[in-house]
Amino acid sequence: MNLQEAYLKLKNILMEDLADAERLAVSLIFGLLIFLAFFYLSKWIKKLVSNRINKSTKDPLWADFIAAGIRGIIMVFGITLVFRFMGLTGLVSGMLAGAGITAFIIGFALKDIGENFLAGIMLAFKRPFRIGDFVEINGIHGKVLALNLRDTQIKTGDGKDVFIPNASIIKSPLINFTMDGFLSYEFIVGLDYGSDYQKAIKLIRSTLTTIPGILSEDKSPTVFIDDLAPSSLTVKITYWVDTYNPIQPDLKVRSSAILSVLQALESAGFKLPGKIVELKKHQDGPVFNG
Repeated sequence: MNLQEAYLKLKNILMEDLADAERLAVSLIFGLLIFLAFFYLSKWIKKLVSNRINKSTKDPLWADFIAAGIRGIIMVFGITLVFRFMGLTGLVSGMLAGAGITAFIIGFALKDIGENFLAGIMLAFKRPFRIGDFVEINGIHGKVLALNLRDTQIKTGDGKDVFIPNASIIKSPLINFTMDGFLSYEFIVGLDYGSDYQKAIKLIRSTLTTIPGILSEDKSPTVFIDDLAPSSLTVKITYWVDTYNPIQPDLKVRSSAILSVLQALESAGFKLPGKIVELKKHQDGPVFNG
C-alpha cells in the first residue's frame, strides 16, 4: 500500500467517524427536544386533569394525586420513545425482556418506595383526610398540606413541615379532627360550696352563647356538675366550634370562653376557690420536722 492509498483510507475512516458523530449529535438534539416536549406536555396535562377533577369532586388531594400519576405515565412513555429514536431499541427490548428479573430486583431493593406508592393510592381512593384537615398521625398533630406519591406532608402548629410515609399512615390509627367540620372542647371551673349553683349554671350557659365562634343551634353548649371536689364543686363546660371558620380559630374561641366565664362569675359575686390543703397539728408538736 502506497502513501496515497493510505491517505485515502484514513480519509474515508475519518469521514465515516464524522458522519457517525453528526448522526449521534442530531439524535441527541432531537432526543432532548422530544424529552422536553413530553416534559412540558405532561406538566400541562397534569394541570388540566387536576383542574377538571377538582371542579367535579372539590377535592384537591384526590385531584393532585391522580394528576401526578398520569404525568408519571406520560414521562415513562416519552423516555421510552427517546430511547427508540436514538436507536437504542436493543436497550428497550432488553429492558422489556428482562422485566421479570428487573422487577424482582427493583421490587426487593425499593420495597419501601413501592409500599408507600401503593399506600398513597389507597389513601387517595379512601380519602380519610382532605387538604386543610387537622389530623393526628403517630402522635404528630398538624394540618394536611399534600398527599404525594411517597409521603404525606403535614404542617405542625409550631411551623414544622413533617413528611410521613404513606405506608405508616395506612398501618397506624389516624385521627381527623375536622372531617365533618365540628370539634368539641371542654374546660372546668370550681364553685365554692354554698353558692347558688343553679344561678351559676344559667349564667355560664348564657355567657357562652354570646362568645363568637361557639355554636348555639344544633350543637349548643352544655354545663353540668362533674364532681364533688374536696374544696369546690366542679362544673364541666362543653361547647362546639366550626373548624372551618377562619375568622374564629379554635384556640382563640377557647381563650375567650374561659376568660368570659371567669369574668361573668366573678362579676356576679361567685367565688372560685383554689385547692385547699388542711394541716393538722397533733400533741403540740411541730407541723413539719425536717
